[in-house]
Amino acid sequence: HTHGISLQNGAVPGERGKQDKSVKRGNWGNQIEFVLTSVGYAVGLGNVWRFPYLCYRNGGGAFMFPYFIMLVFCGIPLFFMELSFGQFASQGCLGVWRVSPMFKGVGYGMMVVSTYIGIYYNVVICIAFYYFFVSMTRVLPWTYCSNPWNTPDCTGVLDGNLSSRAALNLTHLLNATQKRTSPSEEYWRRYVLNLSDDIGNLGEVRLPLLGCLGVSWVVVFLCLIKGVKSSGKVVYFTATFPYVVLTILFVRGITLEGALTGIMYYLTPQWDKILNAKVWGDAASQIFYSLGCAWGGLITMASYNKFHNNCYRDSIIISITNCATSVYAGFVIFSILGFMANHLGVDVSKVADHGPGLAFVAYPEALTLLPISPLWSILFFFMLILLGLGTQFCLLETLVTAIVDEVGNEWIIRRKTFVTLGVAVAGFLLGVPLTTQAGIYWLLLMDNYAASFSLVVISCIMCVAIMYIYGHRNYFKDIEMMLGFPPPLFFQICWRFISPAIIFFILVFTVIQYRPISYNDYVYPTWAISIGFLMALSSVICIPIYAIYKVCRSEGDTLLERLKNATKASKDWGPALPEHRSGRYAPAFSPSTESHLEVQPLQPEKGQSEAAAASPVQGSNGSAHSQDSRL
Repeated sequence: HTHGISLQNGAVPGERGKQDKSVKRGNWGNQIEFVLTSVGYAVGLGNVWRFPYLCYRNGGGAFMFPYFIMLVFCGIPLFFMELSFGQFASQGCLGVWRVSPMFKGVGYGMMVVSTYIGIYYNVVICIAFYYFFVSMTRVLPWTYCSNPWNTPDCTGVLDGNLSSRAALNLTHLLNATQKRTSPSEEYWRRYVLNLSDDIGNLGEVRLPLLGCLGVSWVVVFLCLIKGVKSSGKVVYFTATFPYVVLTILFVRGITLEGALTGIMYYLTPQWDKILNAKVWGDAASQIFYSLGCAWGGLITMASYNKFHNNCYRDSIIISITNCATSVYAGFVIFSILGFMANHLGVDVSKVADHGPGLAFVAYPEALTLLPISPLWSILFFFMLILLGLGTQFCLLETLVTAIVDEVGNEWIIRRKTFVTLGVAVAGFLLGVPLTTQAGIYWLLLMDNYAASFSLVVISCIMCVAIMYIYGHRNYFKDIEMMLGFPPPLFFQICWRFISPAIIFFILVFTVIQYRPISYNDYVYPTWAISIGFLMALSSVICIPIYAIYKVCRSEGDTLLERLKNATKASKDWGPALPEHRSGRYAPAFSPSTESHLEVQPLQPEKGQSEAAAASPVQGSNGSAHSQDSRL
């Protein structure tokens, strides 16, 4: 019957069509869909592909210390802030900035960041798809050194004992261990990527990867074809199944010989590293990166919640789940690295390739040692695909929701599917250069620059805008109106002082400690690093540009008046549905009675519940929930 209402509403001329916004805009089917989607969004490839690698690079267990400090003082508070912000206004990352129109540039910055991440994230998923498809064989193609792409330096784990073959010549043996490359590494670099020697030397497009990129974009599009209505159903599988696979691999991993060595390497702290600002910077950017703060996705997902949903509880559940998954995945990865190191008789630190190669080199190689290895390989890459897709859904939905909410008329809301298709096609075309022979260089460049410290700047400005420009008292009142209780004291202090301060210090540290990126032995040329900086800048520059534009367009004789008008909340800021607009958001008397008279006959069955829903807003959290479900 709700569809009937929305069609009738569409027919009402002028402003009245807004009365049933959420019917038009859509909501989550239920609360579990939202939590699972957010878990799928937060738990991405980074948890498997980046966290263990950062831990490994930044002093093992010592990295956990800055990581959890950042989580408690920065991650969870920002997560809660973004969820409550989006849920209160029921708008995407652009529409929420009615709270202070001058800062809408932050929303555009979030869109730019989501665009960059969305482009390269799907390329990683496509490589996982490629490995998934080639794993469907009797013998995994990266098992032996007998393939046309292998070099004389290649030494397979299964090719027989290293020492017996080279025992004749001791110097030869030493050279072999120094130069030793694994078949999986050669498969990755010389066959899958067919890596060129320089970032500027694009070479040819790798057609198998291009095909897989097409597959992954089609999958993402089909899952989002009906917006959150369809993706909400898909996440029941994509957000839960990876845990099944992780557990299977964990049990398999810790039963291997040498697994304990790897886990000790993962957990043994190198405390001297803690004084290095890079470690703190990495911890912070990993928290942002992993929780998805400042990407705009959290605001977007929360905007499809019911108004009285307890997003405080959700934010804590999701953040903790995310970090626990990271640590858990680290055990899975390091048990296998320890096993491999033990097998080769080297230190754990010598085993893994840095960067995404960890997931595409170390893991696949270890899998060749297990009985029925193709099965494990299929499972593992299927898990990577699901982890990536969970994040990719939200990235695409963020862009689409922002566009649709911004245009905001009936016409585009009906054609949301076409907007989704357009964004997906654009994302596919922009991802094509990343499937060339220099693609991995570009991918790592985007990963390091486009999506690291611009996030920090965006978060910082968002905190300041909401807490200081809009005003913390106003915001706490909004949350109380929505949840039935104000945010706990710890969060109030974090939002106002601690989180912005931490973010600011990280920013300063990073500038001081900056080192240009490299990939294995390859050092990036200056022009490539400049492009990286331009990508990082392109998202942040939206903020001042839009602010200047807005101040110029505001009324006022003096600059101060203009600034006041540009930062003042616009008239349509507040809860989206009229039945939730109570207190200082209550409309002026005459239009409200008028609109109620007109709406009542349209929705006879909804009239009573609407009246009931208006009363418990001030009540306790429980009553608000029961009203919501009845509505």
